[in-house]
Amino acid sequence: MRQQIRAWLVFGIFALGVSSLVYGIAKENHKKEEPSPVNLLHADKLYFDVRINPLAQFLVGNVQFEHDGAYMYCDSALFYKQTNSFDAFGHVRMVQGDTLSLTGETLFYDGDEQVRRARVRDNVVLKHRNSTLYTDSLDYDRIEGKGYFFDGGRLVDEENQLTSVWGEYMPSTREAVFNYNVLLQNPRPPHPVKTTLITDTLHYNTRTGVAIVYGPSNIDNAENHIYTERGIYDTKNKEAFLLNRSILQNGYRALEGDSIYWNEQERVGKAFGDAYYKDTLNKNIFLGNYVLYNDSTGYAEAADSALLIDYSQKDTLYAHADSFFLYTYNINTDSVYRDMRAYHRVRVYRKDIQAVCDSLVYHGKDSCGIMYKDPIVWQEGQQLLGEEIRAWHNDSTIDSAYVMRQALSVERLDDKNYNQIASNEIRTYFKDGEIHLMVADRNVYVNFFPFDDDSLMIGMNHVESSEMKMWMKNRKVSRIWMPQATGTMYPVMQVPADVLYLENFAWFDYVRPAYPEDVFNWRPKQQGTELKPIVRNKAPRQTLEEIKEGKKK
Repeated sequence: MRQQIRAWLVFGIFALGVSSLVYGIAKENHKKEEPSPVNLLHADKLYFDVRINPLAQFLVGNVQFEHDGAYMYCDSALFYKQTNSFDAFGHVRMVQGDTLSLTGETLFYDGDEQVRRARVRDNVVLKHRNSTLYTDSLDYDRIEGKGYFFDGGRLVDEENQLTSVWGEYMPSTREAVFNYNVLLQNPRPPHPVKTTLITDTLHYNTRTGVAIVYGPSNIDNAENHIYTERGIYDTKNKEAFLLNRSILQNGYRALEGDSIYWNEQERVGKAFGDAYYKDTLNKNIFLGNYVLYNDSTGYAEAADSALLIDYSQKDTLYAHADSFFLYTYNINTDSVYRDMRAYHRVRVYRKDIQAVCDSLVYHGKDSCGIMYKDPIVWQEGQQLLGEEIRAWHNDSTIDSAYVMRQALSVERLDDKNYNQIASNEIRTYFKDGEIHLMVADRNVYVNFFPFDDDSLMIGMNHVESSEMKMWMKNRKVSRIWMPQATGTMYPVMQVPADVLYLENFAWFDYVRPAYPEDVFNWRPKQQGTELKPIVRNKAPRQTLEEIKEGKKK
């Protein structure tokens, strides 16, 4: 898409350069031609009056001139044959071919081969094919084949109306250039205007309907607002190609980037290079070198150094992944909800919680986040990991978490000692953002260090059970329940080295994101510490031949 935008701009610049070259050559060729006289074709009355002007022929009634294929009409005129020029008055009209006509109240025409310019004043109307230019002062240069105004003008074609203080129009290429207080309206009045473009410099082609803007520019359409300082707007196809850190705003959403593509009909925006998408309603931001948003479906994606910033909660959350995808369901209804998916090398940081995994899916309908492939979650000195972790939220705070298969909970006490729980699965329940209850189920192994009333470590309990429930208060264990268990209590200084850590114990603090920018620094687990794949038995599946054979029996 960036190449497409550059191609448009290069094409525009190339076209302008070729036009200048062609007209430069044409001008040189005109210089080499023999001077062509302005021909007086008709006048109802011709006379001289040396007292008024000894050099002029006075022409009155149905005056008609011809010069190099252009025909000029007026009510009266002063004809200066020696200088190949004339001044025309009343119902002035100049016609060139069958596509160009120029009318006004007065016309000053200089037919000199070096000049060949018509100056038309008062109620000037220039018509060319399906375009009409209205102004009070227009100079038409027949050598370069363009007309320009300098005291306000209005150009109208089939689709648009453009106004500005100064401008020029070139019929041969149908190119127009407007400067100072430029306003483009689409569709043109008297139709209800849907799009307005305000800028200081605009290049416009009446055939293609493409506008190129330079300098601070604003484009408004319904809920959409675009700010750009350089770009292309296709008024027919309703597409915009924008450069120079342009901004697209749509209600509570904003898209910004080094370059932007916007399709107004499909309501799709794409930003490239340090791209930025902000949703002030849902209070989140997507960053990346590529960001896409579809306003009609509520779909968004970000890639290439992608970053999600969520500031909907008390503390801001930062998440990085190779790519993010956002889906909106039941859009424009009361039952709207959104799903977010992050793929590969996901790292999350918030002041109170951090996480890493390979992939993450968040379902907005039930406020559930699912982490896949080697997920780890930290909350201060607490670490949870397993094959899959699911977390439910309530009012933007975590409500419960479910660690599935090879579940491990670790609480760091000091550099050597850790409370550890390993089981098939672990469920944790939170209260005010802190763990309130932890339930471990099936093949439960526990290493737990109790403390006395003086906060002195008593020893270490090593316990095995089928189930365990642990209640916590103020981040300390208040009660433990097990249906039946076997275990040993070891004094602090007599804990065997092979019992101190459970078989699948691991403390991955070196993987943990330490600050917001650290989410970009992927650090894998050390070799050998990854979760071991478990081969699970599957129910035997009968073949079609076995089923047929069984029926025969």
